[in-house]
Amino acid sequence: MGIKKLLKLPLIIVFFLAIIVVTLAFTNLTPSAVEVTAIDFIGEATLPTGTNFENTELGGLSGITYDAKRRVYYAISDDRSVKSPARFYTFKINLNGDSFQKGDIEPIAVITLKDKNGKTFPAGTVDPEGIALNDSSIFVSSEGDAARGINPFIKEFSLDSGREISSLPIPEKFLLSQDKKQGIRNNLAFESLTITPDKKYLFSATENALVQDGERAKPNQSSLCRILQYNLLTRKLEKEFLYPTKLVKPFFKLTGKFSSGLTDLIALDSEGNFLSIERTFTGFGFVNSLFKVYLSKAEDIKNIDSLKEVNSQNIKPAKKELLFNLGKLEVALDNTEGLTIGATLPNRQPSLILVSDNNFNKLQRTQFLAFQLEIESRFQRLLRLIRERF
Repeated sequence: MGIKKLLKLPLIIVFFLAIIVVTLAFTNLTPSAVEVTAIDFIGEATLPTGTNFENTELGGLSGITYDAKRRVYYAISDDRSVKSPARFYTFKINLNGDSFQKGDIEPIAVITLKDKNGKTFPAGTVDPEGIALNDSSIFVSSEGDAARGINPFIKEFSLDSGREISSLPIPEKFLLSQDKKQGIRNNLAFESLTITPDKKYLFSATENALVQDGERAKPNQSSLCRILQYNLLTRKLEKEFLYPTKLVKPFFKLTGKFSSGLTDLIALDSEGNFLSIERTFTGFGFVNSLFKVYLSKAEDIKNIDSLKEVNSQNIKPAKKELLFNLGKLEVALDNTEGLTIGATLPNRQPSLILVSDNNFNKLQRTQFLAFQLEIESRFQRLLRLIRERF
């Protein structure tokens, strides 16, 4: 159609033709990323410390993942094979009612983790923290134990038997050195784990900075975490990204205790978009925050062995946007460490499930928090891209 003929058409037709052209252009050039536009709280359900299931104490839930095919959730316990052998639990979670309470959480199975020889992990040799589903298997990350010279790992286990299938390579920079000047910090290593929807990539992250990268999180001071990207086809580490934690200012300094870090990630899509949870114990309660995380413009730092030896301020980190401050909820927060995209709600929007690690402490409890996420529609995305482009 020539320009002269186009100009003779009614403006409304020209407008729609322009929309179609732009839509086709963005459809071909822009990946189908997922953008969360809002989050709404559904409710809280708690299990008291001391709850038992199949002769094991149910607690220490540090990570959670959803199995859409079987409509169940798997949650890893960070019990270091002390109370019972290292394990994960299977839960049913009901989100279809008008409320969310204890009766909506139903444990239905407990699976013990075993090594390649079919033996359970001895006490103190493993610290399971993250869990991610990969069809008929799960990946589990262990923080190890820097104080005892035990390195972290990321291993794959059978979903049914719990037996180890494979192990991903851990780069040397994350491993403990004899002089203690390199590697993970104690209890601040691979806390998070997630797999992209296309099953091509697995991501984990350190809870705080490696020894050679910077300081651990302190009051009024953030820490430089590393996000690791593994290719599940080649089983190799492909990239690493910088993730600075949120700077937290404690309201009170009664106990002098402080712990803060990145405790979990969940992949929203296969394009490098995530949600993260950061948990801070201030010595007087918890400060927990949900962030939207974007890796598309983050710089690969895989070849940088020590961030102290470069100017980290010149490195483009993962982009973060605060999605929700859990302190706004009218519930007493606990030690939130795990999150997952859960079942689709009746209104076709996805749910988000958070779980807390009670540390097997009688003063704490296992807390499940349920949310509804609102996802940007294609039309909303198109309008946003047009605004950003023009």
